[in-house]
Order: sequence, then C-alpha cells, then structure tokens
Amino acid sequence: MSFHPPSVTAIEGTGLRFGVVAARFNEKLVDGLLDRALLTLSAAGVRGRDVQIVRVPGSHEVPWAAQQLAGLGRFDCILALGVLIGGDTNHHEMVGDSVSHALQQVALGTGTPVINGVIVTPTAALARARCLGRIDRGTEFARAALEMAALRRTLRGHKKS
Repeated sequence: MSFHPPSVTAIEGTGLRFGVVAARFNEKLVDGLLDRALLTLSAAGVRGRDVQIVRVPGSHEVPWAAQQLAGLGRFDCILALGVLIGGDTNHHEMVGDSVSHALQQVALGTGTPVINGVIVTPTAALARARCLGRIDRGTEFARAALEMAALRRTLRGHKKS
C-alpha cells in the first residue's frame, strides 16, 4: 500500500449497512484495525445495529465468511480484516495472495463491494505501525467501505428493472 491514500470524501453513513469479518489470528493487531474502522463508521453516522461483525480463526477463513455475509443481501459493503506477518517462510505472502484473489471473487460474484483490509507485512513492527500506530489503515479501510457502500446504493438506484 502506498503512503498516499485517496483524498478524504465525506460520506453520510446513516442507513448504510456493513458486514465486517475479522480474523482472530494476530488478534491484538486485527482489533486495532477493527476499532479504528468502527470509530470511522460511527463518526460518519453508521449506527451500531447496521454493522454485523463476524470473527473467524485466521485470514485464510476471511473470504468464506465474507461470501456468506455478502450472500445474505443485507449489506452495502463487506469489510475484511486480518493481519499476516512474515516468518521463516513466505507462507504469509501465499496466504495474502490467496485471500486477495478470493475477496475480489466474492465482490464480483455477489455484486457487493468487499474492502480487502488484510495487512501483509514482512515484520511485526510494520504490522503494528499499520494497525496500532501512525499508519492508520483501519480508518482508511472504513473510508473506502463508506465510499463503496454509497456508490453501490447510487448505482443500484439507477439500475433498470
């Protein structure tokens, strides 16, 4: 990810509905993403009752849960959160690639936007900076979710029956 996120677009979130899937692996870091995302959604006017949070064991399970939520047809956007940190092998990169492709398939297959908020880093320090520190990815993911949810509503309003 770049250090140059898109400019902030003010989105009125009242009435928008979000499904959130959050991994429990690297839970403290994922909770940092989740907390910041929820604060951003709330600040935009999204009510707590319009957000459903589902926890799964790890990032590899996130796409399946995202697909289940999208399939319900109740959400304007799905926010997928997880953290993959490098170790002695490149397993974190393989899982990250797999999760990224699967989340895109969920979005395209269901017509519900899915925000890929799964952080993939080579070190724990980089993950902490993005989840709990100065690089506020949780807020960025929530802003993207707000924008895509609003866009989905707009496009669906213009859809011909």
